[in-house]
Amino acid sequence: MRAPLKLALWQSAPAPLDVPGNLERLEAAAHEAANASAQLLVCPEMFITGYAIGAPAVQTLAQVADATWADAVAAIAQRHQLAVVYGYPERGADGRVYNAAQWIDASGRRCLNYRKAYLFGELDRSQFAAEAQSARIFDFHGWKVGMLICYDVEFPEATRALALAGADLIVVPTANMADYDFVARSLVPVRAYENQLFVAYANFTGPEGALQYGGLSVVAGPDGATLAQAGRDEVLVFATLDEERLTAARQAAQHVHDLTARRNPPI
Repeated sequence: MRAPLKLALWQSAPAPLDVPGNLERLEAAAHEAANASAQLLVCPEMFITGYAIGAPAVQTLAQVADATWADAVAAIAQRHQLAVVYGYPERGADGRVYNAAQWIDASGRRCLNYRKAYLFGELDRSQFAAEAQSARIFDFHGWKVGMLICYDVEFPEATRALALAGADLIVVPTANMADYDFVARSLVPVRAYENQLFVAYANFTGPEGALQYGGLSVVAGPDGATLAQAGRDEVLVFATLDEERLTAARQAAQHVHDLTARRNPPI
C-alpha cells in the first residue's frame, strides 16, 4: 500500500510583475509547508509574474522565463525538501507564449510541464496561445499525478483523459474570480467524484487590477468529499491523501472502469 501524500495549497494574493518578491514569498511558503511535513506545495496560476499583467508584459517576461525561474524554484524545492508546482508564462519553440505550469520535485528535477489548453475570456486569449496536449502523468511517491490549469478543469474531457491515463491526483493551479465560486465549491468535487481521483485546486485571493480573485482553494476526494477548503484569506491549506479513501471510492463508483470496459469489450 502506498504511503499517504500530504499536500499544501498556497492561496496567496497576487503580486504582479514582482518576480523577485514572488520568489521570496515562495521561499517563506515552502518553509512553512515543509515544517508541516507537506511533500508538495501548489501555487496559483501564473504565480511567478502575476496573471492580469497584459500581453506586452507577458511577452517581455517570457523571454527570461524557463531556465532562470525554474532554477530558482528548484533551489527552493531542494532547500526545503518538497516538490513545488508553480505557474508562469512560457515561450515555446514556435515563438508563441503559453500559460504554463511546472512541477519540480524535492531534488530539483523538472517532472512535468503543462500548458493551458482552454483559454478563458479576452484577457487570457490576448496574452497567451492555447495548446492541446495528450494526457501526461508521472509517478510521485507512488501516486500517479497530472496537471491542468484553471479553466481546463471545467471541461469534463480534460479530467477524464487524465483519469483514463491512470491519474490518482490532478493538481490545478488557478486564478479564478469571485464571480465563479461555484467552480471551487461544487464543480471541483464533482470532477473528483466522476473520475474517482483527488483534485487539488490552488487559487489566488484578493485584487489584481480589475480582477477580484475568489480564493476557496480546495482539495476534493475521489468520493466527492471536500477534504480541505480555504476561505477568502491568504493561507496554506493542507490535506492528506490516502489510498484507503481512493480504493473505497473506486469500489463504490466505477465510472472510469465502466467506460474503459465499454470501449474495450471482452472478446
